[in-house]
Amino acid sequence: MKLSLKSNITLPNPFFHVSNQEKIFFAQHLAMIIKSGMSTIEGIELIQNQTKNTGFKKILGTVIKDVQNGQFLSRTLNKYPNVFGAFFINMIRLGETSGTLSENLLYLSQEMRKRQQLESKVRSAMIYPVIILITTISITSGIIFFVIPKILPIFASLKITLPLTTRILIGSISFVKDYFLLLIIGITAIVFAVAWFLRIPSIRYRWDRGTLTLPLLGKISSYYHTANITRTMGVLLKSGIKIIDALEICTSIMTNSAYRKALEETRDQVQRGSTIYKYFATQERLFPSMATRIIEIGERTGNLDTNLNYLSDFYENELDELIKNLTSTIEPAMLLLMGALVGFVAISIITPIYQITQSLSH
Repeated sequence: MKLSLKSNITLPNPFFHVSNQEKIFFAQHLAMIIKSGMSTIEGIELIQNQTKNTGFKKILGTVIKDVQNGQFLSRTLNKYPNVFGAFFINMIRLGETSGTLSENLLYLSQEMRKRQQLESKVRSAMIYPVIILITTISITSGIIFFVIPKILPIFASLKITLPLTTRILIGSISFVKDYFLLLIIGITAIVFAVAWFLRIPSIRYRWDRGTLTLPLLGKISSYYHTANITRTMGVLLKSGIKIIDALEICTSIMTNSAYRKALEETRDQVQRGSTIYKYFATQERLFPSMATRIIEIGERTGNLDTNLNYLSDFYENELDELIKNLTSTIEPAMLLLMGALVGFVAISIITPIYQITQSLSH
């Protein structure tokens, strides 16, 4: 049976955080230390001395005392569910009960690293277009607010009729200068309002589900979550955890509310005697049809854990291809946008200068 994640333990401070990298370090090094013949307590003490995170160091101090007093490692880690999470704790519990703690810790570190790499790929794909957009805006803003103001007095002194593009540019600059503070307040208010509304569960659910309909990005989200769910489920089932408990653990680590609700409903359906496949098949927007079909075959043949691991590898590879496609699609579009903005500003400056030179030549 899995551990229930309940805790009254106070964390070191409200901003305390243990990164995935630190948890991977903990699992990997503890596995190596136990494998070498040292005790669990000695291993945790060694890791405690190496960590620079003071909050994590304090937690490890408590863990050492609890283990010295006869508690299982998984039981004491369970006091900090927000730090370690259900997947981490239950994998250690399984290792303790089966006598394969070092193997489970090593496997846990490998799985967490795979998940971290997957998240990193998706994050990089999302950040890339944002960087290009910020660069475009920065270049354009630099020209508008530092170059053009030095040229405008020349245009005004010659009293020529400015082209439409130049008048639009000047009007835009004047508007931003006159209402700069209001614009900043307005944008900040919109950002905070969106963030506040997204804290409301029903709105967050619609938002998370709605993002799945976006071209390409929706497919990336679907493949990413499918890969994560199938990998976690596959690992847990292979380790001997029951389907109901595996679904509950998967639910607890989901950050996307649409997938979290889907897993909760799947668990309820399975408890009533149904199958994972039957519910997943009704959620085509969340789970690709091929995934549900492979899950059905796994449930029917008794090879669900094997099929889930196959699916996780498959969708991770598919995700790699989608991210490459996203980059190759967005890059020319963003460069085109950059060229259009800079070109508009350049034409707005060059055209009146050309008019001035023409009038002077006459």
